Amino acid sequence: MIWLIEIALVLLLLGGGWTMLTRGRQSDKRDALTMRRVDAYIETIRRERRSPELAAMTDMELRDLLHSGARNLKIAEQRKQWIVFGMGIATLLGASVLGSEEGWLAFGAAAAIGAIVTYGTNEFLARRMRAPLEKRGIEIDRLMVE
Repeated sequence: MIWLIEIALVLLLLGGGWTMLTRGRQSDKRDALTMRRVDAYIETIRRERRSPELAAMTDMELRDLLHSGARNLKIAEQRKQWIVFGMGIATLLGASVLGSEEGWLAFGAAAAIGAIVTYGTNEFLARRMRAPLEKRGIEIDRLMVE
């Protein structure tokens, strides 16, 4: 019976990996949308003048800063997704080994522990990727393209 769960989880992980691999096809649309958001955020910075450091920059400096920040955020997000995906695979394999040797209880315990560790790692990496932009006073939600 455990082999059915293992097959289902492997198929789910393969589907998730395939989705992550094919996501790059829409990069041109995402880049265009990112540039529109950067331009709109520059207008907002000029209008609101919340951060004196950002308001003192020229449009070219702000555009470079925001565009590179958005690009770095996208790269960090992809890296985070791959790490979480790898941790999911490791959790699945570890839980499968324990489940085949010790039974359902060991499978459930290993899967729960792996899920908690994966969640914690996901939250840590998400905060770490946002920190450089938040330190400069940039609102990350205005730059993110989903």
